[in-house]
Amino acid sequence: MKPFYAILINSIVAGITNTFVWFAVTFWVYLETRSVLATSWMAGIYIGTVAVSGFYLGSLVDHYKKKHVMMLSSIGSLVCFALAGAVYAITPPEAFKHADSPMLWVFIVLALMGALSGNLRYITLPTVVTILVPEDKRDKANGMVGTANGTAFLVASVFSGLAIGLLGIFWTMAAAVAGTLLCILHLWFVKMEETLQVESHSDKPRLDVNGTIRIVRQIPGLFGLIFFNTFNNFLGGVFMALMDPYGLSLVSVEVWGTLWGVLSLGFIVGGITISKTGLGKQPVRTLFTCNIVMWTICIFFALQASIVLLAVGMFAYLCLIPVVEAAEQTIIQKVIPLERQGRVFGFAQSIEQAASPLTAIMIGPVAHFFFIPFMTTGQGADILGPWFGTGLDRGIALLFTLTGLVGLMVTLIAKRTRAYSHLLKIA
Repeated sequence: MKPFYAILINSIVAGITNTFVWFAVTFWVYLETRSVLATSWMAGIYIGTVAVSGFYLGSLVDHYKKKHVMMLSSIGSLVCFALAGAVYAITPPEAFKHADSPMLWVFIVLALMGALSGNLRYITLPTVVTILVPEDKRDKANGMVGTANGTAFLVASVFSGLAIGLLGIFWTMAAAVAGTLLCILHLWFVKMEETLQVESHSDKPRLDVNGTIRIVRQIPGLFGLIFFNTFNNFLGGVFMALMDPYGLSLVSVEVWGTLWGVLSLGFIVGGITISKTGLGKQPVRTLFTCNIVMWTICIFFALQASIVLLAVGMFAYLCLIPVVEAAEQTIIQKVIPLERQGRVFGFAQSIEQAASPLTAIMIGPVAHFFFIPFMTTGQGADILGPWFGTGLDRGIALLFTLTGLVGLMVTLIAKRTRAYSHLLKIA
């Protein structure tokens, strides 16, 4: 297990760096432009690229040694972060003040591509668990991965807000370059023996979507699980696009970044719980139960303009995310052969994430042109305002509440389907 722990530590470093950049750039762009549209488009670009790239990245994972793939991920991040820093250094500050500035979007795309390179590592990690961890301990190992992700999220949340508030974006990118270099140097000395078969290096990695679909179709209910998670991510795009503007309407960027660091303890709590107790005998049932609780939380955490209510709700929500992720990973690790797991994980990620860009891109204009005016000067302010509140933040909050209601109804319906019953029997 020592190689697994070493790779887990290395992944924490990589995760901190990539999440740090993602958070910091999002904060910085909103503060520079004050544009909800810009942050929603950023979310769309980010998740859209994740969705498109998952198919091919899964092929890379299956074709090459897992350590080499993780090294490639970090090198990609290093190059993009360095280029983004260079673009900022040579561009006049006024060019970053407007959401339609071409140089602003060159910088954004480079920074986000650096963070997105970490997605290759995210697909690789579950296959590393399969190689290095015995089957009866994989659910707990997946919980450790969730803890690692939570730790990265916590540290990045705290320092991204502080970095933007105190140092500025240039030194933020410099810190990202330094963190990525540290990650590469550490991974270079990690020894990982891969005794299980990988594809021949003489064959080029290819998409092989049809072959992956055939594998998934052979597992009763697995397609249903993937499409269920796809719909959840479709709704989740609302939170990705609008959570930062909502939080920044309540508190300063320093407080918001620090608060996210505290809330990220939820990831760690959930991951540690799974690493100690496992998922139980029926991970499918565990996954659906957690979704019911999560969507119920989403209905209530924004009912009032209270940072305390938001913080309590989000903490409980974040505690459950590692459980849901560990459950899906454990199911796929159990029913899919190792030599295909990279492509199946990549396929699942691409399908599941494909819905979020559409939501994230659409929800910004919907919030900007309908919900915010509706709760500011429109009929919503008259009808709901006396108890729900009025203003920009309440328009976003109304979207959150409606999203939670839809998610809860869909989860309850999905739990009564044949796909759920089939998957419950085999996993």
